[in-house]
Amino acid sequence: MNSHEFSNLLSKKKIIVADGATGTNLILRGLDQGFTPENWVIDNPEKIKQLHLDFIKAGAEIILTSTFGGSEIRLEQSGLMDKYIQVNHAAVTLAKQAVKNTHVLIAGSMGPLGHMLKPLGTLEIREAESYYARQAAALCTAGVDIIVIETQFDINEAKAAISGVKSFCQQALVCSFSFDRGTRTMMGVSPSSFAKDVEGLGLSAIGINCGKSLEDNSNALIELSNTTEIPIWFKPNAGLPHLDESGKPIYDITPDQMAENVAAWIEAGARIIGGCCGTTPEHLRAIANVVKTLR
Repeated sequence: MNSHEFSNLLSKKKIIVADGATGTNLILRGLDQGFTPENWVIDNPEKIKQLHLDFIKAGAEIILTSTFGGSEIRLEQSGLMDKYIQVNHAAVTLAKQAVKNTHVLIAGSMGPLGHMLKPLGTLEIREAESYYARQAAALCTAGVDIIVIETQFDINEAKAAISGVKSFCQQALVCSFSFDRGTRTMMGVSPSSFAKDVEGLGLSAIGINCGKSLEDNSNALIELSNTTEIPIWFKPNAGLPHLDESGKPIYDITPDQMAENVAAWIEAGARIIGGCCGTTPEHLRAIANVVKTLR
């Protein structure tokens, strides 16, 4: 593991391709309701590894570990709270197996804690910092190249996460927000205010993931790009889902439709492009093919 590999990759390539969705793809591959990707890290690791391999084959140059819900407090819902180190280490091991003999980088995924900070919730900032620090320690000790704090909506939690990660890790650090109210988060954070609030915190990239429509995410991207010089990480949803007869989420944005937007995303300032919910390996292959022509 080289903590400078991400910055080296940014310096060498105009655009980098990140992977697609974890949770929604695993649901399509048999993950039952009530179970999380972290459960499968332990109980069905080959499915996790195969998804990594499929994204790498599709053109991903960065893959995210299956640890979005891998903090102690979040794993309590999965019955894995006492195994958080095992879960995070196992997820990194699966990613390492998938990237073997390639130049693909491994990003340790860290999602929100699932509990609101005071005064809206019960969680103290110092507690949030500690939860993020302990998960980051597990991921960094296991050997990730990058840490990605993603799908954030509260600037105070994001800052706690950044502080917690930096208390242990020297790896490149990315922070990404979900603007699921169009160009605002559920806490009212805008792309420009996010960029200004994290300026000077030593982030290697900041960005947008998940969210709402491609149009809304594109507008958020433009606002973010107009506010910061930090490289931008961009992983939008394949639209919003509806459920099929079995209760599985269906996303209507096709691979070709996502690919049609790539040039505009690059023009708007995105440097690392992938996809979030609903983005299959087929979507990612279409994105990667466009990126290859525009580098």
